Amino acid sequence: MSKCNLQRILGLLPLFLLAACGGGPKPTETQVSLPAAHVDPATAGTISGRILFQGEAPAMPVIDMSSNPKCDAAHPAKFRAETVIVNANHTLRNVFIHIKDGLAPARWTPPSQPAKLNQDGCVYTPHVQGMMADQDLEILNSDPVNHNVHAECQKNQAWNESQPPRAEHKFKKFGTEEILFPVTCSVHPWMRAWIGVSSHPFFAVSGEDGSFKIEGVPPGSYTVEAIHEKLGRKEGKLTLAPSGAATLEFTYGS
Repeated sequence: MSKCNLQRILGLLPLFLLAACGGGPKPTETQVSLPAAHVDPATAGTISGRILFQGEAPAMPVIDMSSNPKCDAAHPAKFRAETVIVNANHTLRNVFIHIKDGLAPARWTPPSQPAKLNQDGCVYTPHVQGMMADQDLEILNSDPVNHNVHAECQKNQAWNESQPPRAEHKFKKFGTEEILFPVTCSVHPWMRAWIGVSSHPFFAVSGEDGSFKIEGVPPGSYTVEAIHEKLGRKEGKLTLAPSGAATLEFTYGS
């Protein structure tokens, strides 16, 4: 064997070892060869429902922002933690709902418009949101203070980046489905939001009346999952007829 060939083999050896140990780059879900998704509008239906809460609503503590006067001044009436928000009609807000199982394997195209996460009054807005894998997340800092945005992912690569006051917007993507993970701030420990990254567009977040609606769903039998940041996960099953409407309720609390 010539000296040149020996050097070439030795140079490639670390790459072979890296691949054998699984240390090489892993393909994201959207890189897997799947057929492009297609939903016939003529047969698509709707899944809707409510997130109910039984028992007495827990009192959320007032967040002490006195460590930063500018943050504190943004909330003259004081700001309470958003961990568990029970609406006036005894429903639960900020629950992430998605189709967990039942969809045919397919490659879904993410929206061209970004999801948005704002830092306003030293609070993340919205508190819970969904987005698709490979969709842009636009991160804004509307505050006159510095923040440090920390995406605490497990399946996607975690990152922690500073964002100065009213700086240029950051744009990030998550390539793999991950439901849910927190986004925190290393400067202000009370700041916390939750993001659900879905491989498909069939998800929703319960609002001020505890309701949710997922539209444009192909007919089929599905497992639907509801996830709350503190109260956990629940599942329900349903069958959606062509052009039909199916309803599902989840109940949290005592």
